[in-house]
Amino acid sequence: MSLLNEMSQKAFDMGVPISVHMDVTYRCNERCVHCYLDHEDHGEMTTAEIKNVLDQLAEAGVFFLTFSGGEVFLRRDFFEILEYARGLMFNVKIKTNAVMIREDEARRIRDLGVDTIQISVYSHRPEVHDAITKLPGSFVRTIKAIRFMRDQGLKVTIANVLMTWNLHDSDGLQKLAGEVGVHYTLDPTITPKMDGDTSILSLRIAGEELPEVFRNPALVPNLEEFCAPPKPVSEDDLEGYSCSAGHSFCYISPYGDVFPCVQFPLPTGNIRQQKFMDIWNHSPELKEVRSIKAKDLTTCSSCSHVSSCTRCPGLAYMEGSMRGPSSADCEKSYYRTGIPTANMLRKAGQGPVGSLVQIRPLAALA
Repeated sequence: MSLLNEMSQKAFDMGVPISVHMDVTYRCNERCVHCYLDHEDHGEMTTAEIKNVLDQLAEAGVFFLTFSGGEVFLRRDFFEILEYARGLMFNVKIKTNAVMIREDEARRIRDLGVDTIQISVYSHRPEVHDAITKLPGSFVRTIKAIRFMRDQGLKVTIANVLMTWNLHDSDGLQKLAGEVGVHYTLDPTITPKMDGDTSILSLRIAGEELPEVFRNPALVPNLEEFCAPPKPVSEDDLEGYSCSAGHSFCYISPYGDVFPCVQFPLPTGNIRQQKFMDIWNHSPELKEVRSIKAKDLTTCSSCSHVSSCTRCPGLAYMEGSMRGPSSADCEKSYYRTGIPTANMLRKAGQGPVGSLVQIRPLAALA
């Protein structure tokens, strides 16, 4: 186990919030078709309030801090916030569309010792990227900024969200990332809006299209292991937890609301009204999240995928129950391995996991 993994596991076991994602604004200069946020400003925390939150996070033991939005650089005080965070020795990652980053900003980011810059790019074709962001010229400005930051020696990652609009562009974008000299990540997850609106889920790619992604060796380095059938479920697997949300990770909104994760909109408290550690230690909602083990999950506890599924408790919560399955993750598990999940079998009305079902073989869909 690496030192980083060992540190993260100890934080999880001890209930230390080692990692926090903080959105400093929901305002954005892009209007991405798949975005789950309300971009109006309903009373963002002030510079002083954010600095106070950062002091509390440092005292709580937070080490990894992600600044995101909206677009972080729409806050005129963002560099002041960033400098303050680095003064508290947080390991900082920034998520941005980079449209507002030029050479001076790239140098400042480098000089402040930011660990990673994650930049959203949706296609290698400018017309597709700009159609998704609804900002003409955004592709050219974003790629130019990526080159600025790479030239400053910064660690840059291109993050691509796969959807119906850019389904066949992942290979081309990965090639572009290689040419520019930066890392590339791909995520086929489209989430409901934080207010519960599910209309954007129509952008999710059909399950039948997932094998194109999951069985592409250029996109999945450990293809054989990744697509292998699930291993037998052990007692330890059933005693495990879904993810780090609420255990060693949480999300803070621009208004001070604290959630287990940015994809888990369960309100647990507000940092304008309570101290962060009071929320972290005493929130009934967070205590409930932490109490749920794999064996407590309805349907999923009897599933052969329980130890290898990417089940997101936040997506399950938005689907109706944090103890229930996430249909999107069930679908991913099936199209990744070719083995139906317990949730799929239940919906098909065909009985227990081991029974025969009329579900199309994966080979017929690949």
